[in-house]
Amino acid sequence: MRVGLISDTHNLVRPEALEALRGCAHIIHAGDICKQDVLDILAPLVPLTVVRGNNDVGDVGESVAHLREHARIELGGATIHIVHDIADVPRRLDGVDVVVTGHSHKPLIERRGEVLFVNPGSAGPRRFRLPITLALLDIDAGRIDARIVPLMQ
Repeated sequence: MRVGLISDTHNLVRPEALEALRGCAHIIHAGDICKQDVLDILAPLVPLTVVRGNNDVGDVGESVAHLREHARIELGGATIHIVHDIADVPRRLDGVDVVVTGHSHKPLIERRGEVLFVNPGSAGPRRFRLPITLALLDIDAGRIDARIVPLMQ
């Protein structure tokens, strides 16, 4: 099972991101969506799990401020915990295989003990000199692999 991981789109869904997400069975958005339009583009593709980021505030009707701060889902036999800011990850991660975060705009794949931490980076507007990226998570028979996908040079 392939899962698309995206974060920090800040009102921008790039065509390159949509192309990279093609073939995914599920998409996880780790926050800083900013407006409902982003979710309206992603939701018809495949099932979508989303959490609220620190910039997800605004007027009723276009806001995504109603979204939950954390989510825990099971996909392909793997338990995935999603939260926007890594500072908000719970201390106890019993039974969690993967933690997906955003916020920093810095892509990261790092194993901490038995848990794989993935920050897909930012797929939205460029911030400083950080890359524009998302990540793909492959779950197959208990094996979990992640890779960062650059969207632009």
